[in-house]
Amino acid sequence: MSSRWHRAIAELSAQGHAARAAAQGVDDAPSEERTTAVAISYTAETDYLRSASTLLRAHLTDRRPPRRLPVARVWPCLRDVWKARALDRLGGVWRAIPGNAALRQLRSAPSDALLAAVVEQAEALQASLYGDRNVDRLYESFIPERTGDLVGGGRSAPTLPGFPDPGHPLNRAFPRGRGMRIQPGRQDEFNQLSRDRFAVHTRALAFGDAVLALLIDRRAGGVAPEPGRLRGAGRWVGRERQLVPDRAKWPAKLNGYQAATLAGFGWLVLACTGLPLTFGQRADLLSHYTLVFLAAGLVASTGTALVYRHGPKLITAPGPRAALPGVAAAVIAFMVWQGQGPVADYYFAGPYDRYDRQYADGCLAASPYRHDAVQAMVDDGVLTVTPVEGGTTLRLGPAEDGSTHPLRPLDRATRAVLDEYGC
Repeated sequence: MSSRWHRAIAELSAQGHAARAAAQGVDDAPSEERTTAVAISYTAETDYLRSASTLLRAHLTDRRPPRRLPVARVWPCLRDVWKARALDRLGGVWRAIPGNAALRQLRSAPSDALLAAVVEQAEALQASLYGDRNVDRLYESFIPERTGDLVGGGRSAPTLPGFPDPGHPLNRAFPRGRGMRIQPGRQDEFNQLSRDRFAVHTRALAFGDAVLALLIDRRAGGVAPEPGRLRGAGRWVGRERQLVPDRAKWPAKLNGYQAATLAGFGWLVLACTGLPLTFGQRADLLSHYTLVFLAAGLVASTGTALVYRHGPKLITAPGPRAALPGVAAAVIAFMVWQGQGPVADYYFAGPYDRYDRQYADGCLAASPYRHDAVQAMVDDGVLTVTPVEGGTTLRLGPAEDGSTHPLRPLDRATRAVLDEYGC
């Protein structure tokens, strides 16, 4: 047995132990951590199923296993999002079920008892997938009897034109009756599909165990290796509070002080969103409006996410103290709103403003080239400064809007004048 197969089988074994421990941890977890434990359990069994499928394909095609088994990644800053997604999609177990192509490959391989067990579990997973996709199609919209009994009799509601199947998603989304029921005569089929759908978790573990037994027999000489390094969601079994800490929640109804704080945060996000637009306009970057608006959208989405994430903790203070963070945010927002224009003008000044800042208000303030004694004009990137009383015409550049480069002399005559006045 190669070292890579040994490591892969050991990691798969560790994932199997973690998936079972996670399923047991759901019952043992405190109530406030139970939803996190459920998300870990769903994801751990999905990791087990996906890794088993990957190693099974490598075994059937006689290829080397991958260096790393496919597992879910839990990013530190997105754990709440990961948890919600895992609960909504059962950790992704439906997408990890071996497809028809994998099932055909299994059936075409030389059969034995261990491979037959793998095929049996793969077919059971396919049945669960079929149940998930079709159980809702056994419902129909119906019109109850005049007695108003929604449980008893009634007749099937008319279907939408062009969709004769009463269980079609459109007929369920736009019902033409007053209630929803299982189609008459299909109760047994509904029960079977429901059982198949809810058995997917048990079947995923059974499939992983069958693949593990096959690999141990064929690739490990019948000797099961010790569980290897554990990665993915299984590392968080028993550490639910560390994975998704218990945080303050938004109240169902905000009082006046909390609403004021939320308004202050909203103004701050709006003021920060204007920063890319203001600096982009001053820097003459509106021709690249896509990047400017993408930057503004990124600031807005980041600010909104931060408010959503940390806002509940900041408004937990009782009474008027709940408004203090909002007041501070409003003061900062006012400063940002009023200061972004002057700051942008300073760093991305036009050629006339840069001439005043570099020369007219400094070394040339007492010369014939002071601000009120010259005529200035920009032509093709050159700032031409002509004294009204006569004298050498200054030629400075680069004269561009939104530039951060200082004005410099473009000819010897201009350099001589600037040297004369100590510029």
